[in-house]
Amino acid sequence: MDQALYVRFQGTVRHPRGHFPGVFVLANELAARGKLTEDQYRFWRSNNDWYDTHYTNPTDVDPDVYSPQVHPGAVAWFKSSAVDLIRRVDGYLGLLAAHGVECCRLESSNPGRIIYEDENQIVVAPPGEPGGVRPE
Repeated sequence: MDQALYVRFQGTVRHPRGHFPGVFVLANELAARGKLTEDQYRFWRSNNDWYDTHYTNPTDVDPDVYSPQVHPGAVAWFKSSAVDLIRRVDGYLGLLAAHGVECCRLESSNPGRIIYEDENQIVVAPPGEPGGVRPE
């Protein structure tokens, strides 16, 4: 088996749009619904700010990358080389677990058709979209 080049952390329940949401979407939804404790909110806000500072938001480069009309179900994967970014996900996993939100870690050398790429991440077309590949 090839070495996994990409890593994704996602929920285990499909989102209403049909995909499995990533940990950032899940944490953002909890915050938006006012479900976080004061400490959890501080963690979420400061870590979201850290990620915003340290890596590119794909929608800043391509506003349509997550568009349900253009790329329905598109999802992001970290490159396995983005160790500092991946390491910080543990805090989100703990926050989500505290609210009973189950998550899993996926690793793949070919998670789908790449529609966006930068030094830290890719966004891929999901399985079922032309060119999409099912994760290993």
